[in-house]
Amino acid sequence: MSVPEELLGTREVSSPAEMDRLGRAIGRALEAGDVIVLNGPLGAGKTTLTRGIGAGLGVRGPIQSPTFVIARTHPSLIGGVPLVHVDAYRLGSAVELDDLDLDVDGSAIIVEWGAGMAEHLAGSWWQIDLVRQSGGRGMDSACNTIAGHTAELDADAPRTVTITRHP
Repeated sequence: MSVPEELLGTREVSSPAEMDRLGRAIGRALEAGDVIVLNGPLGAGKTTLTRGIGAGLGVRGPIQSPTFVIARTHPSLIGGVPLVHVDAYRLGSAVELDDLDLDVDGSAIIVEWGAGMAEHLAGSWWQIDLVRQSGGRGMDSACNTIAGHTAELDADAPRTVTITRHP
């Protein structure tokens, strides 16, 4: 597992740009077989963080939330590891996640909304929990729009990001 010790723990992330920088640092460290379970409410910054991870990995974009297609594979532009970005929100169980036949050994995998479903994909995984305040606009612009349902979220409010390694 490739998580650098300096990325573990809890930190405050004050802006979308800072979330992107954190994602890039994580992406530069990822290797084939790494699994990230990404948790947080709507507008917490999951897609912003994943875009940064994709940039750090050097994968083809654009990286958008795969809510309706469930999973997207972003091949490397630099001969590195591809990124598989999964949104488990609409999945009912770990069995449905298994049915996606993800290339865990040959890819870096990010599973949004994956708590309780994605931990079995690998013997060890990263868990990233994002917590946001409310009020204002959403940081997690999954479809590159600010829709009415995100109007109450605050893009500039700090997020609390906790990164842990299991086991």
